[in-house]
Amino acid sequence: MSELVLAFVSAFWLGVLTSISPCPLATNVAAMSFVGRRVGNPRKVFWAGSLYTAGRALTYGLLGVVLVSSLLSAPALSNALQKYMNLALGPLMILVGMVLLEMITFSMGSGGGMGDAFRRKIEKMGFWGAGLLGIVFALSFCPTSAALFFGSLIPLALKQESGLALPTVYGIATGLPVLLFAVLIAMGASKVAKAYDRIVAFEHWARKITGAIFILVGLYYSLTLVFGVSL
Repeated sequence: MSELVLAFVSAFWLGVLTSISPCPLATNVAAMSFVGRRVGNPRKVFWAGSLYTAGRALTYGLLGVVLVSSLLSAPALSNALQKYMNLALGPLMILVGMVLLEMITFSMGSGGGMGDAFRRKIEKMGFWGAGLLGIVFALSFCPTSAALFFGSLIPLALKQESGLALPTVYGIATGLPVLLFAVLIAMGASKVAKAYDRIVAFEHWARKITGAIFILVGLYYSLTLVFGVSL
C-alpha cells in the first residue's frame, strides 16, 4: 500500500514539475490569458480554470490507458517489460535527470504558440473552450514534458499497472497553475505578477533538485540491479 501511495505522490510531483517547467508554463500562460477574459466573474474564472485542468487530466488519463494497456496486453512484450523494466529504470532515470539539469538539450520549439484560427475557434466555444484548450495543450509535448511523461510517469504506471489513475493524477497536477492563476487573476493583476515570479524561481530549484535526485537514484539502481554491486 505504501508503494502505491508513493507512486501517486510521485505522479503528482512529476505533474507539478511539468506544469512549471518553461515550455509547459508557456502553454499554461496562454491558457491563463484565455481564462482571464472573465475577470468580471470570479466564479466563472475558477470554473474555466477547472475545465482546462479537467481537459489535461482526461487527455493524460486516456493516453496512459492506451499506452499501458497496449504494452501489457502483448504477452511477449509484457513478459519482457516485467523482466527488464528494473534493469532499464536506472539508465532511464539518469537520462531524465540529465534532461532536467539541461545536460542534454533538444530543439523542438516552445509548444506555447496558439494560432489565430485555433484561437478564434476556442473563443467561439466560450466557457467550454477552456476544456478543449486543456486537451490540445496536453498533447503539445516539448522535451521536458516528454521526458517526464514518457520517461518517468509511464514506466511508473507500467510498474504499478495503473494506466488511468496515475496519468490522471499527473494531468491534474499539470493544470494546477492555471487554477491558481484563475483565482489570482480575479483578485488582481499585481498578485499574478508576484506569483508568476515566485513560480519561476521555484521551478529553477525544483527542477535542479529533482534532476540531481533522479541521477543519484538512477546510478544506485544501475549499480545494484544492472551491475550487481552491493551497496
